[in-house]
Amino acid sequence: MLGAAILSPLESCVQSDKKYAKTAAKGPLKNWANNITYSTSNVYYPETVQEVQDTVKKCTKVKALGSQHSFNRIADSNENQISLKGMNKVVSLDKKANTITVESGARYGEFAAYLHKEGYALPNLASLPHITVAGACATATHGSGVKNGNLSSAVSALEFVNANGEVIQLSKRENPDVFYGAVVNLGALGVVTKVTLDLLPTFDMKQVVYRNLPMEELKNNFDDIQSRGYSVSLFTNWKNKNISEVWIKSRIEKGNITAEDLELYGAKLATKNMHPVEDQSAENVTEQMAKPGPWYERMAHFKMGFTPSTGKELQSEYFIPIEHAYEAMMAIEKLSDRISPHLFISEIRTINADNFWLSPCYKKTCVAFHTTWKQEIDTVMGLLPLVEKQLAPFNPIPHWAKLFTLSPGVVQSRYEKLGDFKKLIAKYDPNGKFQNQFLKNTLY
Repeated sequence: MLGAAILSPLESCVQSDKKYAKTAAKGPLKNWANNITYSTSNVYYPETVQEVQDTVKKCTKVKALGSQHSFNRIADSNENQISLKGMNKVVSLDKKANTITVESGARYGEFAAYLHKEGYALPNLASLPHITVAGACATATHGSGVKNGNLSSAVSALEFVNANGEVIQLSKRENPDVFYGAVVNLGALGVVTKVTLDLLPTFDMKQVVYRNLPMEELKNNFDDIQSRGYSVSLFTNWKNKNISEVWIKSRIEKGNITAEDLELYGAKLATKNMHPVEDQSAENVTEQMAKPGPWYERMAHFKMGFTPSTGKELQSEYFIPIEHAYEAMMAIEKLSDRISPHLFISEIRTINADNFWLSPCYKKTCVAFHTTWKQEIDTVMGLLPLVEKQLAPFNPIPHWAKLFTLSPGVVQSRYEKLGDFKKLIAKYDPNGKFQNQFLKNTLY
């Protein structure tokens, strides 16, 4: 009895059949930035839905991994993880419904060129095309554009394996009562195996950068600047009340290429490709200088052909209703002397409202303040409460997969449909198979 009591927590996943279970030889995996070392070395690498089902059935505790681009412990597990890197194929392209179905581990940049060749485009991309579809949608990850929702907004159907190992299929059309709760799911409902995305007819884009926009110009012109393109990003290091770069990505309609304004509210048109961090090489950024190209070669900030940095950075992000954009920006600016020495860059983007229960943009268009910090974890974790305090009057909501210190009670209070989401958890995972410490703390 004593032996059983000691061993049972360690054997949470029956090991009798390990044909698709691999234990990391050098210890637990790490996240993309290497600031998180996961708490288990037991990682499964299924390549089919059946293998996912078998693994889930055998495990009493398990968490899914996508591209490991989270900066907190949302994907951590003390016992077992399922890596979806082997499930990255295009399942089907439906030219009648104008949708594509991909396996959950597919990275946006891996099938974007195929879509373009077939005459299609995705509505939007994040700054990195290297992230997986399931992971991005589960955490409400986004690009930019006042008329563009987060990446989940393109989802029309999904398939996942629940805690009993059953395959669940939900669609916007057939299951609207639960669909909007299941897409941004935090990995709490099961292991997503397939995602269907709505598509647009393919199009070309161009991208230009303006340098050194005075922040004061955003007081009365924020909406106009954010509407200058299909996707607009503002970059600042919070020094000198200056927006160092304004990135404007625009659709090219019917081959009509217009000349660019040389100035934008005092900002000057760049004469060379720019990296968001001015002193870094622009080799790995998408083409600028108004050079036309297919949507997938302009919409993201960074090229798929380049492996993104493997770390030495941290990330945080807070969402604010768009009507408070300038006030919130000025609130953060008051901390410039404190935060500027410890960051690489901050990016300010807009995201259209959506209907996903756990999206920060649920029923409201938002501005997002994203910061890429130097990898000084103790310093950054000490600065985040100061940023959160400055943003407190605007009820900030943190990105689910990035660093924040807001209390669980505060986070919970910002989601009016949280109670309904917990009912979905109770339905699909009644015994907490997919729960981990992050979800327990944050949701409960």
